[in-house]
Parts: sequence; C-alpha cells; structure tokens
Amino acid sequence: MELDRRHVFALAAGATAGAAVSPAQAAPAASPASALGVDASQFGLRPGSPEDQSRTLQRAIDETARVRAPLALAPGVYRAGNISLPAGAQLLGTRGATRLVLADGPSLIAANGADSVTLSGLVLDGGKRPLPERRGLVQLENCRSVKIVDCEVKGSGRNGVVCVAIDGEVIDTTIVDAVDVALHALDSRGLMIARNSISGAGNNGIQVWRSAAGDDGTIVTDNRIENIANRSGGSGQYGNAVNVFRAGNVIVRGNRIKNCAFTAVRGNAASNIHIEGNSIVDVREVALYAEFGFEGALIANNTVDGAAIGVSVTNFNEGGRLAVVQGNIIRNLYPKRPPGTDPGDSGGVGIAVEADTAVTGNVVENAPTAGIMLGWGHYLRDVAVTGNVVRKADIGIAVSVAPGAGSALIANNMISETGRGAIVGMARAKPITGDLAKGGVEQYANLAVSGNRVR
Repeated sequence: MELDRRHVFALAAGATAGAAVSPAQAAPAASPASALGVDASQFGLRPGSPEDQSRTLQRAIDETARVRAPLALAPGVYRAGNISLPAGAQLLGTRGATRLVLADGPSLIAANGADSVTLSGLVLDGGKRPLPERRGLVQLENCRSVKIVDCEVKGSGRNGVVCVAIDGEVIDTTIVDAVDVALHALDSRGLMIARNSISGAGNNGIQVWRSAAGDDGTIVTDNRIENIANRSGGSGQYGNAVNVFRAGNVIVRGNRIKNCAFTAVRGNAASNIHIEGNSIVDVREVALYAEFGFEGALIANNTVDGAAIGVSVTNFNEGGRLAVVQGNIIRNLYPKRPPGTDPGDSGGVGIAVEADTAVTGNVVENAPTAGIMLGWGHYLRDVAVTGNVVRKADIGIAVSVAPGAGSALIANNMISETGRGAIVGMARAKPITGDLAKGGVEQYANLAVSGNRVR
C-alpha cells in the first residue's frame, strides 16, 4: 500500500495537531502510534505477526521519508531485516515496547549516505544470529546528523552499532550482549556518545578508531560500561571498555566502568586524548592507558579501584610522549597483569610514565610493586613528579637509573609505609639502589630529589 504525499501529510497532521473536528467525528480514538507520527499500521504493518515484514516496513519508511514525516510503530514485535534508511527517515517506537527482531540479512537496519536519520524508542534484537565480519546490527555509513536515542540494541551476532564517517549522536541507548563490539565508530566527523548503558560485549565496549591518524573529536561521556570480555585474545587489542585508536582530540569523560578483561580507557596512537573524571572498578590490566605513537594525553581526576596498573603513559620508543597525570585516586592494585602483556607479566603499579610528563597531586594506595614508576631502561626523559601521596607500596617511587636514562624531578611528595624503600633506582624491573630518599642520589646525574616527606 502506497500513500501519496497529501495522504501522508494528512496522517501526520491528524496525528500531531488533530484536525478541527467534533467529538463525534473524533471517535474512535487514534492509536497510540499516531501520536508520534504516521501510524505504520496504515501501510499494513502488524505487530505480533510471525511473518517477515521487511518489504512492508521498507515501503513505509521510503514513503514517509520522502515527505520527511516520522513513521511510528505501535508496541509489539516485528520481524524484519536488511532495512535501508533513506535520507530523512525517522523510525519511532514506544520505548521498551516496540521490538524489531532480525529475520535475515547482514544488518537489521542500515543507512549509507543518508542524512538526518533518526531511530528512537526501539528495541532492536539480533537474536545472536551471526553477522558478517565488521558488520553491526545497526550499520550507518557516510551519514550526517544521525540520531539514535532511547533505543535498546541487544543480542547482535557481531557488533551492536557501527558508525562509519558519521556525525550526530548515540545517546540514552542500551547495548547488551554484542558478540564482538558494542559500538564501533570509525572516521567520525563529530560524534557524541553519551549516557548510554553498555553491558556484555565480547571484545570491546566503545571503539573510536580512524583509518589513519588524525583529528576526530568524538566525545564519549557519562556512559555506564560493564562486563567487557576478551573473546579474541591478544595482548590488549580487546577487552577494553573504551578503545581509542589513531583518533586525535577525543574526550572520554565521566564514565562509570566496571569489570573489564583488560583496560577501562585505552588510547593507542591517540594524540591529545582527554581521560577525565571516570569511575573505574575491577579491570585486569592497565586501567587508563596512553600508548604508542601519541603526543599529548591528559589523564585527570579519575578514580581507579582494582587494576594491575592504574595509569600507564608509555612507548617512548614508538614516539609516545607529552602528558599530564593529575589528581587521580588509584588504589588496590593487583600484583599481576594478564599473560603476554609488556613489560613481562608485572603489575601492582599505580602510575607508570616515560617521557615529557608531569605527575602531580595523585593519591596511590596499596601498590604491591610501586606507587609510581618513572621510565623503563633508557626510556626516560623530562618527568616531574611532585605533590603526590603514596601509601602502602613495596617501592614508593621507582625511577630508572639505567645507562642513557634521562632527567627526572622527584620533589615534595608524601611517601609512607613502603617495604623496599621510598625512592629506589631501577634497571628495568630490577631495583639496583638503596633508598635514595635517605642518600646516594648524588651518584645519579639524571635525578633531582628534594623536599619529599617519608614516613
């Protein structure tokens, strides 16, 4: 059934404005869906039908999108698949009650080159049907002004939502039990990922990637991300709540992250990344990571309770440099990292940094190996460690004194209850000095140590 332009506008107008009619003319009452837009039942869609309604739904979307009218689906279950959204498509449901179940196809809903598309109030259920590699239950590519809001994406047989070269927002949406990645964003053009709830992803929660290193600017804020596994193995590519790869100027702020196989927020070659104000509990590797060829990382005002390493700013050998680590609370570190990680399988470190970094105003407690670790072998340059509090660590501050190691300033820190020493010189993982807080620092021209209070 096709509706011409006049009929669609009449339906939309009658749904939203209500034509000037008498009470008698108004009976029977309009369906609940008509309050949202054009009622999909006008096109023959039937909630609860056991049939695949893909063709009927596609026709309804095409017709309403042509005149930029919302298409409203009444509560109930609709079996469909391989639905394509044209420009201007607005598919609306009743939150938690309108359910689209994947019947067939590489995705349930997809769009390519379609601007101003909206998905709202829908439950999108993949039923764990296998999807092609790198495919999402919702697959959006090369679209402008996208909005996914108040939806639930569940049971995807690959990725939950895939956004390629997208600007717009994914907000107030739940993504659960994705076999691979909950939300994958590639080559974004101004994407907001906010106030979502993600649970049960097989490999990563949110991925913000670029095909080549460059400016991205995606904002990942106020999401709840829990129970992220590492089904594909590896040494850190998977098992992360938020994984930022090659994407510059990304902000990861105010997220609640719990129970990850590897990392809470991992920036790989992600220059100018901001990792701020996140609450992190129970991650099994590095909680907050800036690694490989990045320049610029701000890691500030986060809390980490339970991780192998709290913060790591590393890979100076690959160009990783330039960071501020400030105002974080890090406690209850695990003594070991997952097998295959580097360096070795060591853990139990609160903060580890290498080059051109200021570490200031942090509090570290219960670190089995070291509260703060500076450098790795000769990979140390221009690090300042000031005004931190370290309690209950085997070594308070471990600093490389290996041949070729660069300069470090260690000043005005409060260090207490250390087993091996407050400040100890290292050759990689091996302590090779006594407690430099008590004397002997003059032997190491790369170190300036002063004003520290040791108890």
